[in-house]
Amino acid sequence: MFVIALTGGIAAGKSTVARRFAEHGAVVIDADRLAREAVEPGTPGLAAIAERFGPGVIDADGRLDRPALGSIVFADETARLDLNGITHPAVAALLKERLADTAQADPDAIVVYDVPLLAESGGRRDGLFRFVVVVEAPAEVRVQRLIELRGMAADEAARRVAAQASDEERRALADVVIDTGGSLDETVQQTDAAWIRVREAADRASAD
Repeated sequence: MFVIALTGGIAAGKSTVARRFAEHGAVVIDADRLAREAVEPGTPGLAAIAERFGPGVIDADGRLDRPALGSIVFADETARLDLNGITHPAVAALLKERLADTAQADPDAIVVYDVPLLAESGGRRDGLFRFVVVVEAPAEVRVQRLIELRGMAADEAARRVAAQASDEERRALADVVIDTGGSLDETVQQTDAAWIRVREAADRASAD
């Protein structure tokens, strides 16, 4: 099994790249999906969040109120770090389970872990990732996408983009960078070229 990281800032276009990788046969694991599982009602993760941030981040159904929590953590660096300290270990445990299941089903699988906060959480994660693909777009493009596609207010969109790692920090981890600031066709072409690089790296690893 060959595990790569797919990372990039909010609204950078990771989902488009991940879908294309899946079309090429990759097994895609979404960190955001694992993060949602980690804070489902009844989990230790949700209980820890409620204790740290108060009942205002839990909705009437007992589920995490993500907009309420987001308005706190994207405006307060200490709060964001505290949230990461709760969720990252839980997500890491779920990832370990998914990787074990994948390895059992297909030992030769190429796994793409779609992980937005790779740069913020320690880079290559002690050698787990054999290859890193960074997806990026200019900050102003990402802000506009958040406004148009997610209905976010302009100041909130700009704050969320600014709260994450810089392009330079992410590029420092990259084996390949995909720029999604242009057309969809250009993004797909870059993704296909990146997949060739991934396959080559996987072949080299299997030969070692």
